[in-house]
Formats: sequence, C-alpha cells, structure tokens
Amino acid sequence: MHKLILALTAAAITTLSGCAAFTEHSVGVLDGQFSDCPAWPRCVSSDSNVDEKFVPPLKITGDVNAAWQAARETVANMERTEIVKKKPDYLHAEVISPWHFYTDDLELNLRPSEKIIAVRSSGRIGYFDFHVNRDRVEALRATLAERGVVEPANN
Repeated sequence: MHKLILALTAAAITTLSGCAAFTEHSVGVLDGQFSDCPAWPRCVSSDSNVDEKFVPPLKITGDVNAAWQAARETVANMERTEIVKKKPDYLHAEVISPWHFYTDDLELNLRPSEKIIAVRSSGRIGYFDFHVNRDRVEALRATLAERGVVEPANN
C-alpha cells in the first residue's frame, strides 16, 4: 500500500509539473523589455507578443513616483512574497505557493515616460499554472486601482 501511495504521489507531481518543464527560468529587463515568457502556459507579461500570455501594463493615473511607491508597498505586503531585488525602476519578488513547492517570479518595471508599470509574472516549473499568475497581476491591478494610482481593468 505504501508503494502505491508513493507511486500515485510521484505521478501527480510529474503531471502537475509538466515533466521536463523545469527549465527556462529567466528574469530581468534587457533593452527596456522583460525576458520572454517560456513556451509553456505559466507566464503573463505586458511585453508579450503572444495573445494568451499578454496582460496589459498598469497604467498610472497620477504621480508616477506615488504609483511606483504604492506598487512596491503592495507587493511587499502580499502573502508568501519576498522582494529579492529592488532598483529605482525595477522590482523582482518571489511568491511561494501555499504548499511551499512552487515559486513564481513577479516583476515590475517602471516606465515613467509611458506612465506605466510593466508587469510580468511567471511560474518557474510546471506546465500550466491554472491562471495563478494572471490572477496575481489582476489582483495587483485591482488593489492599486482602489488606491487610485492606476487605472482599473478594461480602461
């Protein structure tokens, strides 16, 4: 019975993880753009040219610095989230799943001349993320819209 449970657990982890989909972990901004999303559907980015992976950037409604500060504070207060890199125009946070197995990368890039905060959220492993990364970005957008620093969704 113990071997059956172990086999079923291994099969479930392999299925959820997407077998060989443990590679392609790339973060950062190069030439004003985020790294491309991996081929697997576990990433969204405001810099993506792929419709299924595209998410609109956060459109700043007022003072750019106030919006950036609010975005950084909001990310810092998200559950199971640790900011691992901060620059004047870039933020990289790691978000741990409730099961402490998966780590997602959340990135923000302030682009003041465009009055936007570009955003990218991606799982490091697995194949499909059940829209967790898209939901995270939209929750961030909703919180910042409530604070009055970015436009709400669909504007």
